[in-house]
Amino acid sequence: MAALTRKDVLEIAHLARLHLEPDEADRLSGELSSILEHMEQLGAIDTEGVEPMTHAVPMRLRLRPDEVEPSLPVEEAVGAAPDRAGDLFQVPHIIRSGTAGSGSGS
Repeated sequence: MAALTRKDVLEIAHLARLHLEPDEADRLSGELSSILEHMEQLGAIDTEGVEPMTHAVPMRLRLRPDEVEPSLPVEEAVGAAPDRAGDLFQVPHIIRSGTAGSGSGS
């Protein structure tokens, strides 16, 4: 896997809505590249025959049956939303078709 560039880190930070100082982007490109290399090594491990698990130690999960219950009233659910469209939450576009990576932010 190729190392992440400073530009890659800045784009990831933009998508995550994180502000990075100039020196942080350079430092993080190395750190994030190292993490991705480690994950690639883990992905190469043969896990054939290994049972999936939810915890590192055996644990009995306490599951309950799904039961239909009354929903939250719409006005109560969206009442405190910073922006709404009728009975729906209004959220800003994060990725627009054909403009990913443009840096325009709108």
